[in-house]
Amino acid sequence: MTEDSAIETLKRRTGLIEADLEVLRRHPVFSGLPGNVIATLLAEATVKDFPRHAVLFLQDEPATHFYVIFDGWVKLFRQTPDGQESVIAVFGRGESFAEAAIFESQDFPVSAEVVEGARLLVVPAAPFLKCLREDVTIALNILASMSRHLRGLVRHVEQLTVKSSAERLAVFLLRLCPRGASSAVIRLPLDKSLIAGRLGMQPETLSRSLAKLRRIGVRTRGSEVIVANVVALKGMSEGRPAERASCA
Repeated sequence: MTEDSAIETLKRRTGLIEADLEVLRRHPVFSGLPGNVIATLLAEATVKDFPRHAVLFLQDEPATHFYVIFDGWVKLFRQTPDGQESVIAVFGRGESFAEAAIFESQDFPVSAEVVEGARLLVVPAAPFLKCLREDVTIALNILASMSRHLRGLVRHVEQLTVKSSAERLAVFLLRLCPRGASSAVIRLPLDKSLIAGRLGMQPETLSRSLAKLRRIGVRTRGSEVIVANVVALKGMSEGRPAERASCA
């Protein structure tokens, strides 16, 4: 089967669309892999829609799947001994979670809940791992890709420790802007406490950071954020001084 026909078969069987494939091709696990190899790895994967508050798995359950997010947001959390919820991470479009647990053949160390209606690729662990065991080349490629992913996580930690709160917020908002747009209207996909947690800050710090971004044309309207100048926002995200942008 040719690469093109393998991808077309995969799309028909799983419900993947072309935009989803672009997400996969940029994803650390799949980047650099030929289309037919991706089709083999995802032979038993499915695309599913999940409503807000859907629980994907619970802490200490067997790790039988991992997930790639095409749309929406998912939080990972643990229950503390006194029954309180501790949010560990929040993931959005283009990110994945639970793959470490399936590679280690362990139980899920956290629970996962959809916090904004999500469209996810659900990848069963057993057939995915079987492919890796049978083809060393694929396994090595994925190891290399995940190494790049690790470097990306290190950069994220660096952002949390080096960048200011306003710069971290600019990075977050820039990611939500449409590619190539000069301005944008963004609907915040999460409540402020979850956004603050993802960015390593308190909710009140998030509010102050939003206020600081007004000088580059960023303002809020309910749950929406209006970005008047995406270039200025990018400059802020990179720590470069920017001229005041119009807020009109």
